[in-house]
Amino acid sequence: MEAFVKTELKHNIGCITFFHPAGNSFPGAQLQKLVEAIETLDQNEAVTLILLQSEGNSFCAGASFDELVAIEDLEAGKKFFSGFANVINAMRSCSKLIVAKVQGKAVGGGVGIVAAADYALATTKADIKLSELTIGIGPFVIEPAVSRKIGATAMAELTLDASNWKTAQWAFEKGLYAQLVATPEALDECTEAFTMQLASYHPEALKEMKKVLWQNTDHWSSLLYERAAISGSLVLSDFTKNALAKFKK
Repeated sequence: MEAFVKTELKHNIGCITFFHPAGNSFPGAQLQKLVEAIETLDQNEAVTLILLQSEGNSFCAGASFDELVAIEDLEAGKKFFSGFANVINAMRSCSKLIVAKVQGKAVGGGVGIVAAADYALATTKADIKLSELTIGIGPFVIEPAVSRKIGATAMAELTLDASNWKTAQWAFEKGLYAQLVATPEALDECTEAFTMQLASYHPEALKEMKKVLWQNTDHWSSLLYERAAISGSLVLSDFTKNALAKFKK
């Protein structure tokens, strides 16, 4: 099955579903399609709430490895890492609340997407990892979103223990996930019940609540791209090139 980002309207809920055969990883073009999907639903007056989900066993494997290893200059590096900055800023500035449905593991930028959602439901198989330090870069772009959700101490633990997974239970206890269930079937049921209930509330009240939840984040419009430049520079280092070469073998 080929990669896609598709949207559909169920009642007054705008559903965005993404897929990529490489563990739901995101090439740059796929990230841009996600941004466009969020912005389109944001402008649709028939939409009260947005549900973000993926197909397959994993929720999101982060950025495209193939595109990462192909970076050859600073401009290309900054553009690559700005992809997730664009998505997080689109989620942040969207006037509609965004609910994430997380059926499986999330890595790197995938964790950032979950953190940028206003509410996330997950299964016990939805373990998380920030592995960026293992290849000589860091989760600089997604850090503001993740720290905002789980706090600086948990963010440090997640980032510095870069080789190991944190369980879905850990993510739930730290606040990344608001609900945790045992099976995909239970996730379907509780997500439908929660989103239908939330979407039944006064749309203007939900919009005002979105503003309150994201207050004091306007500076992310520049901050996340400054962070992208840091990663874009580090990815050109010999350390990172050598680390990537080992993963590619």
